[in-house]
Amino acid sequence: MKYDSIILDIDGTLWNTTEIVAEAWNKAIEVSEYNVKTCTAEILKKEFGKPMDVIASDLWPSLTGSDQAQLLELCCKYEHEYLEENKKDITFPKVVDTIKELSSKIDFYIVSNCQCGYIELMMKKTGLTPYIKDFESFGATGKQKGDNIKLIVQRNNLKNPAYVGDTQGDCDACKASGVDFIFAEYGFGQVNSCTARISSFDQLSLIYR
Repeated sequence: MKYDSIILDIDGTLWNTTEIVAEAWNKAIEVSEYNVKTCTAEILKKEFGKPMDVIASDLWPSLTGSDQAQLLELCCKYEHEYLEENKKDITFPKVVDTIKELSSKIDFYIVSNCQCGYIELMMKKTGLTPYIKDFESFGATGKQKGDNIKLIVQRNNLKNPAYVGDTQGDCDACKASGVDFIFAEYGFGQVNSCTARISSFDQLSLIYR
């Protein structure tokens, strides 16, 4: 099955930031005026992949919508600082090498439910900026992932793309956008259906042949 393009999720597909993000968000909670529970990496693994406003609602149901948004903004500020300072390799095995290798044969894109600036930071930290043709996020458009996948497809005139992700939300977004879904089963979630599955990122080389 030969695709003309691959659209990528980030968290649970390309890298695992949950330990760093939990530390950053807990620091934000500590310095904030809000009396809410701290979070853990395991909690975040269940939340990552959802739109940012849904994550805020899930984590801090006692807060009003405006307070959730304010705390989330502070959390994202600390998150970017912590990720910027991070020196550890938090990508999943062979992600960077596989993208670099396959990029001569197929174009890569990113669609994520993240905040503005997160995709750019990920690409900078991993050295993948030259290999990603275009990207879109919930933070930039306010749209659901399926709609953002459609934007990438239309904007780049993609004919036969596939999306690689790790959650049921990714699966649903692919159904909504009419794009084949490749399940990264090493990631954070489980799904009820997929076009194909990979147990490690470098298996994309076998799917694209």
